[in-house]
This record gives sequence, structure tokens and C-alpha cells, in this order.
Amino acid sequence: MTTIFTPAHDLLSVPFSAATDFTDLADCCDRFAETLMECHEPAYKLALLGRISACLALLRPTLSEPIPAHLIERFTVDTLPETPSYFEPDAEALCDYCQTLTQLLCQQSLLPEMEKSLRGLLCELMWMFAGELNAPRWARQQTAH
Repeated sequence: MTTIFTPAHDLLSVPFSAATDFTDLADCCDRFAETLMECHEPAYKLALLGRISACLALLRPTLSEPIPAHLIERFTVDTLPETPSYFEPDAEALCDYCQTLTQLLCQQSLLPEMEKSLRGLLCELMWMFAGELNAPRWARQQTAH
């Protein structure tokens, strides 16, 4: 169930459930975070935070499960990309950080400057989390001739 996002697509109506592939849930989180950064409407921001929280709640219990067989090829590449690591939380911790920030922002009790900073932090962590979930994991075996 791959979701195609278009600029006119209403993110509040994007369907997802516990049966949704983790890659699609990660893509939803990424898109919700991107839209949240550009959003200035308080009700829409709160709704986006609710969608982020729901996605994270579905993702969290699946993070230590094996990757489904139908997705293995997607995560297999000829050469793994090199990624500099400056901050290396595991997927579970990163998910928990995002969920905590989401819940804090939903409380709507922060000063505007604090809310803006924490929203930015949430979005950066969400992009990191989604990128980590969708990153290649295995290199193809090179056969000698």
C-alpha cells in the first residue's frame, strides 16, 4: 500500500493502520513533519501532530521485527552508502524521542519561541527516523569470476 502524496492531497485523510508497511508509515511521518514545518494554522498543526503520534504508535512495536520478505530487495544495494554519524540513537530511542516531543507539542502550553524550536527539533528527528527506516541495510554479494 504505497501512498502517493500530491501537493493538493489532504494529509489528514491519508489512511494507515497496523497492516501498513513500516516504510509507508515512515514516509507518512516524513511528509507530516515536512508539512508541520510549513504550517501556521494552529488546528491543522495539532491535527498533524495527532497523525504523527498515531504513526509512531503503530511503528514503535514493529521496530525490532524482521523486515518482511517482500521488502528485502528494496533494502539491498550494490554498495552501502557511507553516512557520517554524529548522533546515533537506535530506532526505538529515536521513535520514543519523536513521540515525546509530539506529545509535548500537543499540550500547547509552550511559549511561541519554544514551540517553534521544539517543532523544528521534532521535524529534524522525524526526518532522521524516516531516513533510517528507509535506508539500505545490505550489500549484494559480489561473485568472483
